[in-house]
Amino acid sequence: MSRFSKTLIALLIAGASTAAVAWEGRFAGIGREATPAEVKAWDIDVRPDFVGLPKGKGNVDDGMTLWETHCASCHGVFGESNEVFTPIVGGTTLKDIETGRVQALVTGSFPQRTTLMKVPTVSTLFDYIQRAMPWTAPKSLNPDEVYAILAYLLNLAEVVPADFELSDENIREVQARMPNRNGMTTDHGMWPGASQAKGGIGNGGMPDVKNVACMKDCKKEVVIASALPDYAQDAHGNLAEQNRPVGQTRGKPTGAPAEGGEQGTPAAPAAGAAALALANAKGCMACHGVANKIVGPGYNEIAQKYQGQADAEAKLVAKVKSGGQGVWGAVPMPPQGHVTDEELAQLVKWILEGAKAQ
Repeated sequence: MSRFSKTLIALLIAGASTAAVAWEGRFAGIGREATPAEVKAWDIDVRPDFVGLPKGKGNVDDGMTLWETHCASCHGVFGESNEVFTPIVGGTTLKDIETGRVQALVTGSFPQRTTLMKVPTVSTLFDYIQRAMPWTAPKSLNPDEVYAILAYLLNLAEVVPADFELSDENIREVQARMPNRNGMTTDHGMWPGASQAKGGIGNGGMPDVKNVACMKDCKKEVVIASALPDYAQDAHGNLAEQNRPVGQTRGKPTGAPAEGGEQGTPAAPAAGAAALALANAKGCMACHGVANKIVGPGYNEIAQKYQGQADAEAKLVAKVKSGGQGVWGAVPMPPQGHVTDEELAQLVKWILEGAKAQ
């Protein structure tokens, strides 16, 4: 190493040390280092090589019970889902399990792409369930419960038998039976370790950043494969108001038209607007329509059932807060612990008065 190089390195080290001291002095007394317990609580991701996988086990039967309690209200009893979420199970065959490639993804023979058609790694399913589910109480499931729920889903897809117990010790064997395990490619320039012929970053190459438009073999006519039917346009409120204002995707205006205006045109503020906005914000409209059943009953049905009952408001607040099943069918409603008592009272009063948006 030359004398110049050694001097340059020494100066860089000294400069970095000075900057670190200056930064530390600027924010002295603010914050602290995270404790090992705090880091551990956040560090729960599970990688495809199963690093981070917790110890535990769970069988298909227990998973079915947990699924019906925590998951079926949104995803259907058999993972077939409802009009709110796309199906988790379906579209895979025993042949796909053998080859590791889902044929329906190539032929388009299944109506839509389910989760188990697409996901190549079983670790992805475990990780997502553990971190994000159930929707109303993420991270509330312990590892054994996650293993059991995942075992149930895998059994529905015929990846594992009905008497199977999934655990941290045999999950690698299950990975070898994932229907689309060979369907994901990393052979492209944006993935570290891709082949150099493809411009792999991890092999000294560079990704394709020229962005040359091909402009050939373009379709002459765009065919819309599916669309929201007219009768369901406002089943979940105004979709345009339910998207975060980031990215390119925007929801279609599906609200009721203002007088003399087009569909989705905002009307003047109305008495029930705040309650409707609250129902959307708290996820109520994912399972209940105002005038139609979705997963649970429509609000008009609820108002009719409790009409004339003096204790209707208190009774309904208690039911919504604690959850339950059997009153409107077998699909359970999970406890709504994320809604405050004041918000519950506002929503219930609005429902019993007819759930009017104006």
